[in-house]
Amino acid sequence: MDGSLPIDLRSSATGDADDGAFVAEVRAFLAKALTLDLREAGRLALGTHADIEACKIWHRRLHRRGWIAPAWPAAWGGTGWSPRQRFLFDRECARNDAPILFAGGLRSLGPLLIEMGTPEQRACYIPAILSGEDLWCQGFSEPGAGSDLAAISTRAVRDGDDYVINGSKIWTTGAHFANRMFAIVRTAEGEKRQQGLTFLLIDMDSPGLTVAPIPGLAGEHEFNQVYFDDVRVPVANRIGSENDGWSVAKRLMQLARSNNTPAALVRRVLRRTVEAAARVGDDLEPGITRRLAGLRIELEAFEGLELAALAAGRPPIADATGPSMLKLIGSELHQRVAELALEIAAPGAVGALGALGVADTDHDDRTRVLAKHLAVRAATIYSGSSEAQRNVIARAILGRA
Repeated sequence: MDGSLPIDLRSSATGDADDGAFVAEVRAFLAKALTLDLREAGRLALGTHADIEACKIWHRRLHRRGWIAPAWPAAWGGTGWSPRQRFLFDRECARNDAPILFAGGLRSLGPLLIEMGTPEQRACYIPAILSGEDLWCQGFSEPGAGSDLAAISTRAVRDGDDYVINGSKIWTTGAHFANRMFAIVRTAEGEKRQQGLTFLLIDMDSPGLTVAPIPGLAGEHEFNQVYFDDVRVPVANRIGSENDGWSVAKRLMQLARSNNTPAALVRRVLRRTVEAAARVGDDLEPGITRRLAGLRIELEAFEGLELAALAAGRPPIADATGPSMLKLIGSELHQRVAELALEIAAPGAVGALGALGVADTDHDDRTRVLAKHLAVRAATIYSGSSEAQRNVIARAILGRA
């Protein structure tokens, strides 16, 4: 039992006659390309991506197969798959413990460049995103600007053909792995705080840029603080107009939120939770059994919403609220599944956190359940907190009332 909820591949309401052949093709590829070490890396992933070396290997194999960017237009290196095929591919990767990619470039920046980048920017960056040569981190949050991105104060001053940046970014996932960053900085003051922001592409090896690690709750190194001390960035690296970075960032966040916590990611954790429940067997508390069944139903409903969003080409409710709704539901469901897994594993899961080395592979499953629970606490904060998402949804609903 893998925590999966069956989708009838024969049903015209949910699929088509080619589903079975497509899934068989995907499974054959995964059986050959996913070695035991890659599957183990996928199984042990705690946060937003798997072990970085496993990510790179898996990225290259998907790229060689032509499957690295399923959501991109075929003209830009996408697969040409239908929305349902993309959904089924993600589900099969989750079922087979494929490594979770370090995918800021694939998920967010690449689609943004396709929509809003200059021809020169597309030619420079898109091939390297597809091949995995470039790994991108996101420079949005600051010590005084989390979900309230309008409060950004990192300053960029125009100096000829460059911007000179001073300030810092915080909670920057994977900045220690990335060779590039996309960021919003303040280039002017405006009547509204959202005015005067500019969206820039930054090389991580730029003089004056330094990265400092921020350990997570479970001791893992996923987050960082990035400091800018007179860092020079070419004006040619700007996306959109100067002082119009807010609209560019909003579009990028729509792209990111629409698949930030996909159902396939939640399904990975649910499968571990079902396995933990099976190990307990008849001693499992009835209330836990009922909650597990409820979470399985909720995940099925979320899969339906996600699939409808993919089929529509946009979230199915309204452009402003759909991405927020998917992000809100997905991240909170992710946390609740991880929390239930912890309850099932306790008290054996509660180990000596100070000695917990989450990068190691010799911890038992119960200890890793605790580490996973701690790691996903950030899911309802990054890419906009749950409170911020509810505000977006509420404003849209009240505006239509």
